[in-house]
Amino acid sequence: MKIHKDAVVAFHYVLKDKAGKTLDSSAGQAPLEYMQGHGQIVPGLERRMEGASEGDAFEVVVLAADGYGERDHEAMLGMSRDDLPQGLDPQVGMQLAARHPEGGMVALRIVAVSETQVTLDANHPLAGEDLHFSVQIESVRAATTEELQHGHAHGAHGRHDHHEEHAHEHGPACQHDRNVN
Repeated sequence: MKIHKDAVVAFHYVLKDKAGKTLDSSAGQAPLEYMQGHGQIVPGLERRMEGASEGDAFEVVVLAADGYGERDHEAMLGMSRDDLPQGLDPQVGMQLAARHPEGGMVALRIVAVSETQVTLDANHPLAGEDLHFSVQIESVRAATTEELQHGHAHGAHGRHDHHEEHAHEHGPACQHDRNVN
């Protein structure tokens, strides 16, 4: 079966930066599963997956615009240390979460700290970076009716298994925000 919209795909990957440093990998873990055409992995990788089959292996460079986007300099926010939660000792690199005014959560990284101010970056850590993927497709199957209704894969054979579904929740192949090593 070829990968097409609504197919459930399981794949292993290695993600490297332009210098060849490994940023993330599914090695030693269950393969990442997603449903094609639902924006669950970065757009450039999802486009490259279209039409591939079980057993295919390939390398792909996903340009920043088709990955986590270009860096948005307006996403740099300054705030008073007094506005941080009481008892928090802000450190560069620390990850915080804040509620967006329109609802939902926004991931923020502390990028600078002074005696009175903290500078936060709301960009994804890989924004502005080209992503170098090595991919091995393990399986491709039709989504179950329940998966189609829910809009995501439920694990092997369409069973809803919360652990499997979120096994790679923080891997850079995923479209939503996560930590990066």
